[in-house]
Amino acid sequence: MPYYGFRGGIHPRYNKEKTASKSIERYSVNIGDEVAIPLSQHIGAPAEAVVKKKDVVKRGDLIGKSKGFVSSNIHSSVTGEVINIQNVPHPIMGSIPAVIIKVTEVTEEYTPIELADKFQENVLSAGIVGLGGATFPSHVKLSPPRKIDYLIINGAECEPYLTCDHRLMVEKTEEIIKGAKIIQKELEIDNLVIGIEKNKPDAIESFRKFENKYEFELIPLEVKYPQGGEKQLIKATVNRVVPEGKLPLEVGVIVHNVGTALSIYEALEFKKPLIERVVTVTGAVKEPKNLLVPIGVPVSKLIEFCGGPLGDIKKVVMGGPMMGFSLFDLNTPVMKGTSGIILYRDSDLPNLNMHNCIRCGRCVEACPMGLVPAIMEQFALNEMYERLNEWHVLNCIECGCCSYVCPSRRPLVGYFKTAKREIMNIMRQKKNAGK
Repeated sequence: MPYYGFRGGIHPRYNKEKTASKSIERYSVNIGDEVAIPLSQHIGAPAEAVVKKKDVVKRGDLIGKSKGFVSSNIHSSVTGEVINIQNVPHPIMGSIPAVIIKVTEVTEEYTPIELADKFQENVLSAGIVGLGGATFPSHVKLSPPRKIDYLIINGAECEPYLTCDHRLMVEKTEEIIKGAKIIQKELEIDNLVIGIEKNKPDAIESFRKFENKYEFELIPLEVKYPQGGEKQLIKATVNRVVPEGKLPLEVGVIVHNVGTALSIYEALEFKKPLIERVVTVTGAVKEPKNLLVPIGVPVSKLIEFCGGPLGDIKKVVMGGPMMGFSLFDLNTPVMKGTSGIILYRDSDLPNLNMHNCIRCGRCVEACPMGLVPAIMEQFALNEMYERLNEWHVLNCIECGCCSYVCPSRRPLVGYFKTAKREIMNIMRQKKNAGK
């Protein structure tokens, strides 16, 4: 199958060299450590706590039960005692409820999930969500109402700095493929495609060895951001366009991240719930690493484990530099969607002094969704939400390409994020008023 590509996109400095060749290293907690496991680590309704203060829990025990269809189970990542259920820092919502557990025993053993007959129930039981950043509950995505003929496994990892997926693809190649094959079999999907960006030749080589054995198609992808965006990856690999306001299943496609495929394999093969994930800790840190981290460990502990900061740190980002979030508190815990922790000194940050728009059109050329950010910005600044909706702002994938290329340093993507929230609130209010 040829590589079809997608419109727009950018070529930022990728800065992956610090960790691209570093093997995954396990971060182990110590007796007496405390972890904070949020009850909302996914899109949808928060889980409901099923433990209380002074309860003793084992690694892998259910501590939060999904509440509603679009929700997810939460499990303990450590063995210890629940010392409280309280709010902890969160980069978007400010603070969220979490189960605080004090470690009383260090072990790699875990409480296995109970497997049911139905595939989707097992995925829900294991608390698996999209690990590429979106954190959409995987059992929902794996319950399509129509026939799917393409399963795409996303190995693009197009965000600068991040190498967690890269290392998984090199070190857990066959396990990822087996997870993908489980999905393909259970959903009776005809075609399996695995896309990996060309800047990961070792990962491509690892998967190429299994291409005939497991009957999938490996597609080396152009190195371009946001190649890993769901709609962009679908267009680039199978040449299908997801209509505005629709989901990939509308064009017969399901996309899953490589980490999600691995988690599904571990859940079905070893009855393991999602209690840890690989996190890239990089930037201005003394010893950049790819770490396998229990969910709930504070970010400060990971920085300390990597030798501490390198110089005076001005900014810490959770996730990637394009779509991640600045942290205001280093006690923020690692969550299921935490792909990276990036430290920046003042000298690492660009000059963001804002100037007037010069109508150069670079934002229009860069937008992978074909939007016109320069015009949309004016509607956003004047809170003209109806006009913004007419200009398809809800189709914005918040990739940040427009802001990146803007010579006037206009914070375009920030305006659009705020506008989208306002439009969604207005739509909800109208819907509720009509009931």
